[in-house]
Amino acid sequence: MFHDADAVVVDYIAGRGRHKGRLGALVVLMSDGTKFFIGTGFSDKQREAPLETGSWITFRCQELSDAGVP
Repeated sequence: MFHDADAVVVDYIAGRGRHKGRLGALVVLMSDGTKFFIGTGFSDKQREAPLETGSWITFRCQELSDAGVP
């Protein structure tokens, strides 16, 4: 089962290794206050020109943790 939800980009984590100098992960905040990182599923092009902070995204995840974090 997949879950779709929306979140706002609040910060970035710099990439390491192959992604050094590019986006490593987005720090996002859901409307319920849940803050977490999204670091997979990005193309090289997206990592080179990431979304601006304040941008809303829709993401999909397969499971939630016991704390409700994707």
